[in-house]
Amino acid sequence: MAQNENIAALAAAGVSVWLDDLSRDRINSGNLAELIATRGVVGVTTNPTIFQSALSKGHAYDEQVKALAAQGADTESAIRTITTDDVRAACDVLAEVFTATGGVDGRVSIEVDPRLAFDAEKTTAQAVELWKIVDRPNLFIKIPATEEGLPAITATLAQGISVNVTLIFSVARYRAVMGAYLDGLRKAKVAGHDLATIHSVASFFVSRVDTEIDKRLEAIGTPEALELRGKAGVANARLAYAEYQDVFDGGAHISTYQHLAAVGGNRQRPLWASTGVKNPDYPDTLYVTELVAPNTVNTLPEKTLEAVADHGEVRGDVVSGTAEAAQAIFDKLAAVGIDLDDVFAVLEREGVDKFEKSWEELLTATTEELQAASTSGGN
Repeated sequence: MAQNENIAALAAAGVSVWLDDLSRDRINSGNLAELIATRGVVGVTTNPTIFQSALSKGHAYDEQVKALAAQGADTESAIRTITTDDVRAACDVLAEVFTATGGVDGRVSIEVDPRLAFDAEKTTAQAVELWKIVDRPNLFIKIPATEEGLPAITATLAQGISVNVTLIFSVARYRAVMGAYLDGLRKAKVAGHDLATIHSVASFFVSRVDTEIDKRLEAIGTPEALELRGKAGVANARLAYAEYQDVFDGGAHISTYQHLAAVGGNRQRPLWASTGVKNPDYPDTLYVTELVAPNTVNTLPEKTLEAVADHGEVRGDVVSGTAEAAQAIFDKLAAVGIDLDDVFAVLEREGVDKFEKSWEELLTATTEELQAASTSGGN
């Protein structure tokens, strides 16, 4: 099956296309394999909201839930079994991509329990547990980039485990994430791990930044404020990419990375997350075509993936060299009264809260299904 031309153009420009969704139906039906073959998908990301949605639809999990109920599994262990089984199966579907790309792509991400987002020790412990349970080299453990998550990121990497750092909203926090990554590589080297086998991405959220800032701009209501709507998300990501280049391509911290690269250390690639366009007034491919740059990942909901395949205009690298213009937008945002520090604090808290809510809904639904299966099994 032929690859889509627009997606192929993204790959040629250095963008890895990952699907922001996973379900057992998608795996068992062959849909995931089809997207790899025809839509250039080379990775998959999951989160508690995605799992909650998958388990609430259809009957793909009914037999496993019945079996777990018969075994007397509690809710927490049932969810762990169900989700890790899906992720392991997806890792196997992507194994050939993993091999073909030397471990760069072919990755599947699973997130630690979001209720642990502010507990570094428990986050690290669960990261290690999930790594062992899934038992696939092409797994990424997702750890939120909260302040408490930073030491967990370092500690997890230090054990030779590949990490997808999630819920990054500000450039300042992104700098700290890259520092945590380099610290993790240093500690992994001391512990005797092969750095070449450790990979990481830093998931920088995009559309949610526009959603929050646009709301504030509309509340201000001046022509100067309204003119800035829909510009913050892309500008923020472009500033983040400039920081990435500073660390990995010759800036102030290049000596640190070069020292680690000499012994096999990999780049921590920027990943553009939350790339589904929320505002129908904006182009539906905005957060893909305006963020094309080498050594990046874009994780797309299927709707956005299909939009790009249909009419996405890929113009090559549109990010490198744009930091000054992006900073000018942020200067204008501050000038009209946007408190950017507050924006990013709110987005982080809301991001964790959203995943916690999805996890609680997942717990409730699974508890009910286990109870129903136990009751029906006894008749």
